[in-house]
Amino acid sequence: MIELGNYNNLEVLRDTSVGLFLGSETGTEILLPNKYVPKNIEIGDKIKVFCYLDHEERPISTTLSPTVLRNEFGFLKVVEVNKIGAFLDWGLEKHLLVPFSEQRDKMKEGQWYVVHCYLDDISFRLVGSNKTDKFLDNENLSVRERQEVDLLFTRLTDLGWDVIINNVHKGLVYSNEIYKRVAVGDCAKGYVKKIRSDNKIDISLQPIGENILEPTASLIYEKLKVNGGFLALHDKSSPEDIKRELQMSKKTFKKGIGTLYKERKIEIKEDGIQVL
Repeated sequence: MIELGNYNNLEVLRDTSVGLFLGSETGTEILLPNKYVPKNIEIGDKIKVFCYLDHEERPISTTLSPTVLRNEFGFLKVVEVNKIGAFLDWGLEKHLLVPFSEQRDKMKEGQWYVVHCYLDDISFRLVGSNKTDKFLDNENLSVRERQEVDLLFTRLTDLGWDVIINNVHKGLVYSNEIYKRVAVGDCAKGYVKKIRSDNKIDISLQPIGENILEPTASLIYEKLKVNGGFLALHDKSSPEDIKRELQMSKKTFKKGIGTLYKERKIEIKEDGIQVL
């Protein structure tokens, strides 16, 4: 079986004037046009290709790499808007359509949006949706507290930033816990801070609890080395100065330098911290 909207490892079956025909173990065939055929490939070889529908709605494969796969989220740019909807650049010749019915707000050419790519049940075409919440599931959670997760920032709210967790769940990073500049479409590592009784997930951008000490200490130590072994920060520094220099809270900073001090890696002076 060949899965549209994803990578497939297929066997080269035969060579034709228009390209190679590739096949799956179930006997399904698909064309790889000549312009995508790698050099020195032979009949019987296996090749990894992305499969989708071309401009004439025919299944086709390519060696190009799209920026989003089926059932995943991506941050894409609108290259055209017409009477059908918005067309987004996802790295392939045929752009990804987001119908007007799948736009949270009317999309504008030249703007970037977080979208979900899926296979439409009616047309069997790959399309995108900017209504991301309906593709997220917080009923059946696959994460646990303190777990490291992958994040995609989607929207700034009154409380903080909505994020997509591991392409599956929705979470929130509170504004007062963000110590660096973030924007829609940013990807980052995060940590599950709390799972609430209603399965809402609070996310931290820093490790939780005991796990915070070693990574924080390492970050501070690397910053020290970059700055010639000295930082004009200490436990009396203002939270604003620490946030500006290290993108972390003062509480986290104090834990980090405490670890470094106990390991005899730094000296805490009146005007800052110094590598020993």
